[in-house]
Amino acid sequence: MTPRGLTRVAGGLLVVGALLAGLIAGNTPRGPLTVSGQLEADEVRVGSRIGGRVRQVHVEEGAAVIASQVLVTLEPFDLEERIAEAQAQLEAARAHSARLEAGARPQEVAQAKALRDEAAARLQDLRRGPRAQEIKAARVGLELAEAERRLAALERERIRALHSSGAAPQDQLDAANTRWEVAEARVQTRQEELALLLEGTRAEQVAQAQARLEQAQAALDLVEAGFPPQDRAQAEWLERAAAARVAALERAREELTVRAPLGGVVDALDLRPGALVPANAPLLSIRDPSRLWVRAYVPAPYLGRVRESGVLEVRVDGFGERAFSGAVEFVSLQAEFTPSNVQSPEERQQQVFRVRLRIDPAGADLRPGMNADVILGPRP
Repeated sequence: MTPRGLTRVAGGLLVVGALLAGLIAGNTPRGPLTVSGQLEADEVRVGSRIGGRVRQVHVEEGAAVIASQVLVTLEPFDLEERIAEAQAQLEAARAHSARLEAGARPQEVAQAKALRDEAAARLQDLRRGPRAQEIKAARVGLELAEAERRLAALERERIRALHSSGAAPQDQLDAANTRWEVAEARVQTRQEELALLLEGTRAEQVAQAQARLEQAQAALDLVEAGFPPQDRAQAEWLERAAAARVAALERAREELTVRAPLGGVVDALDLRPGALVPANAPLLSIRDPSRLWVRAYVPAPYLGRVRESGVLEVRVDGFGERAFSGAVEFVSLQAEFTPSNVQSPEERQQQVFRVRLRIDPAGADLRPGMNADVILGPRP
């Protein structure tokens, strides 16, 4: 090849090299290394533990609320009646516990003592046997009864004679016979009473009286000793159980009023009065727009640029080159593949680490759902 031909080839190679260099430079990314994410806000789903029928909805979707503000109220149904019943049972349990703790009343102790004394006196009388005065009185009573019987017999004979002659009617004779029979029965009664007194007290009567005295003394001891510890313990358990039931029902009554756990904006609400809602189901959600954060996925080769408690620059679509401060709150310990809804197909094949950054709005009107870029620093 002639020198002139070599010169032409060299010139061509220089042109091709320049073109390749231009293409490579044009395809090389410029600017800082960034990862994309989206603004999100803390969300709380609010509901009730008991459920029921909606009485009133106090807010609308998009409304700003403060902590403890009433959002929804539910119908109580029979809850108030159940609370009243439980409170009555609690009062009864408390009264029973107080009764056992205080022991027997003075009137009960006095009554038990009186029964014991009466039984003791009865036993003493039986052991002493009949007194001479009682035997004498019984003899006098028998003599009077016999005298009345003699008079009744004489009267009966007189009326019988008159009746035989037709001077006395039949009813008069019947009355005389009745008086004699009564007098005869009275004599027999007086004879038996005197016989018992003369016989004295029987052993079985003394034994019965002794048993009654022992029973009365045991009853008095029980009253004076008060109620046993196991009875008082059982009463205390019943009182605690009744108090726990009242407390549980009162907490259920508090659940009839659904309040905002934090200040924020009502994000999702599809509820009307009269609707039935189940227990422990979310009724609405509240987002706190003042606490915004970004979830992003950092490629494994650049994870060293992110550290927990560190601060990175964040730029949000719609705010141009304005930079916001993003405090790194969380860096995943487990690598994963980029989610399918993030970045390009090529980038989704990379292993990444999920990070979370808390954003300082700095007075800007940032809203959940805005796209954001996290600046990791200059490209290598």
